[in-house]
Amino acid sequence: MSLGRFQHFAAIDWSGAVGERHHGIAVALCSAESGAPALIRPGHRWSRSEVLDWLLSELPAKTLVGFDMGISLAHADAAAFFPGWADTPQDARSLWGLIDQLCAADPHLSVSSFVDHPEVARHFRRHGGREGDLFGGGRGRLRVTELAQQTMGCKPYSNFNLVGAAQVGKSSLSGMRLLHRLAGRLPVWPIDPLPSTGSVVTEIYTTIAAMAAGRSAAKSKVRNYADLNSALAALGSAAVPGEGPITDHASDALITAAWLRTAAHDPALWNPAGLTQQIARTEGWTFGAR
Repeated sequence: MSLGRFQHFAAIDWSGAVGERHHGIAVALCSAESGAPALIRPGHRWSRSEVLDWLLSELPAKTLVGFDMGISLAHADAAAFFPGWADTPQDARSLWGLIDQLCAADPHLSVSSFVDHPEVARHFRRHGGREGDLFGGGRGRLRVTELAQQTMGCKPYSNFNLVGAAQVGKSSLSGMRLLHRLAGRLPVWPIDPLPSTGSVVTEIYTTIAAMAAGRSAAKSKVRNYADLNSALAALGSAAVPGEGPITDHASDALITAAWLRTAAHDPALWNPAGLTQQIARTEGWTFGAR
């Protein structure tokens, strides 16, 4: 299979914040050539449901889509997502389905009903000093791919952590509701095998893209057009028109779309050493983590 088969590259900066529409969601797209990436609907405040609709009805053919969220929870460290619970899901797709089922009445793909479930809540750190007795302390349980990110110089946080500016748990859980609704329509690598044709969704970590563009992990956020275009130039991309400030959500999406265009052709990124079949079906992986 040729890894040069993708014709477009999309990056989605995601949000798990409360409410319908979010400043924190940005969608960027670029073609397989070296032209500049562009924001989809610039200035628009996306809802999570609108992103789902865009993926299902407007996504260009043969697109590699990167989502800045965790596509699963830690499993390998305890041989279970929720050790000690008889109803713990057995794989990532079952986890997505459980979250969507428990949150059926929660609007806007939110996940309050899931993290408030009496068994599930024991494993999460939540606001108001509510730390479950099985959370595990520190930054929380990490997936194998997050341990790989650490060796690269990143500082990932557990998806079981829902507190603090650096937390990604809420966005990851809301993203899993979206992924559940893609079933049978868009494959999610590596939960699904990489198909020989068509579009593919995968998890990305925008810090990895920023590091590839010459930024450090500690200074991965870009908030002006001059720094944005310096990062894009390091990735062999044309510049984005504009000057002055830009939100880091927009710049994250733009830089990561351009990075995906360069990284998608590297066979090693599709076959990292830590990615076993069991890890693929339970924890998934972050594209770009080695």
